[in-house]
Amino acid sequence: MIYCVEDDDSIRELMLYTLRASGFEGRGFSEAGEFWQALELARSGDGKMPRLVVLDIMLPGEDGISILQKLRSNPATAEVPVIMATARGTEYDKVKGLDLGADDYLAKPFGMMEMISRIKAVLRRSEPKQGEESLVFGGVEVNLSQHTVTVNGKPVEMPLKEFELLKLFMENPGMAFSRDKLLSRIWDTDYMGESRTVDVHISSLRTRLGEWGSAIKTVRSVGYRLEVPHA
Repeated sequence: MIYCVEDDDSIRELMLYTLRASGFEGRGFSEAGEFWQALELARSGDGKMPRLVVLDIMLPGEDGISILQKLRSNPATAEVPVIMATARGTEYDKVKGLDLGADDYLAKPFGMMEMISRIKAVLRRSEPKQGEESLVFGGVEVNLSQHTVTVNGKPVEMPLKEFELLKLFMENPGMAFSRDKLLSRIWDTDYMGESRTVDVHISSLRTRLGEWGSAIKTVRSVGYRLEVPHA
C-alpha cells in the first residue's frame, strides 16, 4: 500500500491511477488529518500500513516537514520510507527533508513514470532480499531480513537511511567512502550541495550506536569508514 498525501485533487488522482496501473495499491489524502486518521486505523488492524509514503511539503494546515518529523520520531513509523514532493528550485526544503530522514524526493512538476521509478528504487533498498543473514561487529548486530539493529543486545530504533549507512559500512569494513559516493549509494543522487545530509546522518548513527559509534571514523578530506575491532 502506497500512501499519497497531496492537496491538489487532480495530481493526487493521477498519482493513484498510475500506482494502480503499475501494480501497486494506493490511498490518497488531501491533508494531514485524513492521513493521521488512516494511519491510526491501520496500526490498530483496521486497514493496511503503508509500504511507502509520497508526501507533499506544501499542504494546508500541517505541512509535510512536520508530518515527516512525527513519522520519524514515532518508533511505529520511524522506518516507513518517505519520498518528499518539493516545488522545483526549493533547495532548502529538499535538504531539510533529507536531513530529517526522507528517503528520496520528487521535484514538481514530476512525471508519473519518474514517481514509479523512484518508489520502486526506495522499496528495493528498504525491503531486504530473503535469505540474507545478520551482520555483526563488536556489540552491534544488524538483522537484514527482519530489518532490526541491536546494540549490546538491546534493540535500537533506526531510520531507514541510517540503517542503510550502517549496512553499507558493515558489508565493507575498513573501506573509506567519500561523501559523494555515500550520496550516490544511499540517496541515489550526486548533488554535492547535499553533502551536509551525510554528515547529519553519520552523527545521528554514531549516537544510536553508543560506545560502538566511535568505530565510524572520519577520513580527512574523504569521508567515512568503519574500523571494525580486530578486522
